[in-house]
Order: sequence, then C-alpha cells, then structure tokens
Amino acid sequence: MNKLPDNFCMAPWTHTYLSPQHERRLCCASREPAQNFKQYLDTGGGDGSYSPLTLEQHWNSDHMRSVRRRMMANEELPECVVCNNKILNTSVYKNYFNQLFGHKYQQVIDATAPDGFTSVTPVSWDYRFTNLCNFKCRMCGHMLSSAWETELRTQDAKIDYTLPEFAWMRPEIKQQIEQFTDQVIVKEFLDAVENKTIEEIYWVGGEPLMWDIHWTVMKRIVELGYANKVYPRYNTNLSRVNFRGDNLFEILKHYRDWQICASIDATGDIGEYIRTGLNYAEWLENFRQGLTIQTNPRQMRLDVTLTLPGLFDIDNLIKLSTDLNAMMLTKVCYAFDAKLIMSPLCLPRPLLEKTVDRILKSNKLKVNLHGQLIDVLLNMKSRKTFEEEWPDTVHNDLKRGKYRIQRLESIRPCSTDLRTILSADPEILQWWDNI
Repeated sequence: MNKLPDNFCMAPWTHTYLSPQHERRLCCASREPAQNFKQYLDTGGGDGSYSPLTLEQHWNSDHMRSVRRRMMANEELPECVVCNNKILNTSVYKNYFNQLFGHKYQQVIDATAPDGFTSVTPVSWDYRFTNLCNFKCRMCGHMLSSAWETELRTQDAKIDYTLPEFAWMRPEIKQQIEQFTDQVIVKEFLDAVENKTIEEIYWVGGEPLMWDIHWTVMKRIVELGYANKVYPRYNTNLSRVNFRGDNLFEILKHYRDWQICASIDATGDIGEYIRTGLNYAEWLENFRQGLTIQTNPRQMRLDVTLTLPGLFDIDNLIKLSTDLNAMMLTKVCYAFDAKLIMSPLCLPRPLLEKTVDRILKSNKLKVNLHGQLIDVLLNMKSRKTFEEEWPDTVHNDLKRGKYRIQRLESIRPCSTDLRTILSADPEILQWWDNI
C-alpha cells in the first residue's frame, strides 16, 4: 500500500455503518451530529424524530459528499476526532480501513467526482440489525442491549420519551424501526450477499451470535462459493457459539480469514460483575474452542475495555492472555460526563497514575501480547481525568454516578460489588467513600 494522505480514510468509500436505531454514520467511531436520536459517540442531540435513510439515500447524500471532498483535500475532519486524538484506543480505526482497503485508493479517487459523488459502492458492512443482547454490561446501555432495555422498562415506571435517547423506545417508533429493518435493512444486506459484493462483515451488536440473520448470511456465503473472499470480524460476548444445530467455528473453517474479538474485561467474579450475564467458565471454554481452529494468533483476541473495577483484576487478565497466547485488544472506557464511574478516568490524577504505574511495572507484560495495553495505559496518563475535564460539574456528577452504580447493584444480584472490589486499595476506597 502506498502512503495515503495523512487525513484520508478509506471508510467513506468502502464502509457502511448502521446502528440498531437506524442512525447511519461513517463508522462506529465517528462523531457526527445525530440525524434523529442521540447515539453512542454522537455529538448532536437529535430531535427524537424517526426518518431513516436507505443506503442509497445516504451513500451520496450532501453529508457524505462533503466528507469525501474534505478528505480528498486532506482536511482534518472533526467527525474523525476519535481516531485523530486516539480517544478510545491507540490502534485507530482509520489505520485499519487504510490497511485493509488502501490498495483501492486510486480506484476510488478515479470513481469520485469533485463534488464528492462516487460510483463505488460499499464492500465493508457494519449493520447492527437489532440491540438484541443477553448481557447488561455496566458501561453499556439500552440502545445497544435489549437486556438493558428490558430492565429499564421494568425498573423505571416513568421513562421520559421526549428525551432523544429514549424517544426510539416509544411503542409506535419501536414498531417503525422493526418494520424498516425487515423491509429495507435486511434486503439491502441480503442483496449485497447475493450479488457477492461483500469483502468484509463486522458482526457486532447487541450480540450478533443471537441473531438469525448472522447464521443465515454466514452459511449463505459458503453456499454461494465465495467464503474464501470474505473477511468476517466479530465483537462478541462469546456466551454462545452454537445456534440451532450450527457451530460458529465449523462455519468459519470455510472462510479465508476471520477474527473474533471476545469481550472480557476481567476474570472470575470481577469479570462477571462488569458484564452482567457473563459466565466466565463458559466464556473460557468457548474461547478455547476457537483456539483449536485458528491458523494465526490474530484470529482469537481478548477484547478488553479498561474499566475502574477491571484495573483491580488486570494482573489476572494479563496472565490469562499469556496462558492462552492470545493478544489483548485494549480500549479505555470512555465517558461524555463524570457520571460514568466505570471509567478509570473518574479517579483523581494521583490515584490514576499510581494505579497505572503499578501495572506498567509488572514483569509479566509481554510486548507481543500486551503491547496495545501498554500503549493505552501510557495514553491514559496523558489524558484529562474527570476532575480536569469537567471541574465545575464533577462533584455532583460523581455522586450521581455512584448512586447509579449502587442502584444497579441493588437490582442485579452478584457475588461482589464495586466497593468490595475497590477495597483492595485503601486510598481508592477512601476516595469512593468520600464521594
């Protein structure tokens, strides 16, 4: 691959993203004003309306043409701040797309008019067909997890549907979303499958291994005889690998290459606390099953979100990675305000740096397996803490965040709780008690 312009990303020419609420963006990490609802990583609030776009309407829309024009001019796009500033992790999505599709650079430039209109169509698909998920991860929420949504509906008697983040849950809009999925979204995707135009699929949810369409499509690509040309990637909780008589790893044997990023943020009780629904022993058994068919160590990865409680089990997670000979794909739990106490950045600077330095001094870290973990930890030391980012609101927001955590603990039985986890460090426990 020839070096591409510094601010160029192949995603607007090759990739199409869709959220469970039918927001279309450049990719899952882009920061764009919401079209309708407030979404994960969105900067805009939306107006709570529902007016979804088809892929055809979106692909050469005014916005997408503007993105392409600015990228061809090598402008730094505010939509791409997550990659540009390495907000989530140090291995940025732009580099991934450019490595995977960089060989198409001249082709897409030749196929794109000065106004940004392009005749190329997407070959990489990230369609999150539904929020169906069996986990309630404490740093997640109702938009990406049906288990979260169900809990919200049953535990909160009064949901303010006028708020953009809840508007999609109104019964009439929920029905419209489901109809649009069945009538438009599924057809768009299946047409690409049948036309053999797909080169990459990113299966992520929700929990994609619970979706009928995942199993249908993966088997259909094999039937059509081009699995050797398709690269499926997964971000999955790996709670199940069998579905109605089909086994995930038996299907993947037919593909030229694949990757599973299996979410795990801590081992044992702490892991099960962070990701409500996790059975750690079952997860480990499923992961080891994947190891038996992988042909290179990049295919089975530990997908780690660094959380506050997870920092207290990181030594065990490093040992797990070493024992399995599995690389850690690491990102930091990111927050838009100080209420998300699951983020390590909620700690005051001295406590954060003390904790990070302790981990970095571990002689168990191996660059080939834990290089990205090391990079993310070093990056965290240069990041603003909640106190530094939101000095005027941090005190009250931390209180609200603590209340939220404690409320979840009261309705989700677990063998441990956050205070117990934090008690391993007296200074951090004192900070917690003083919130």
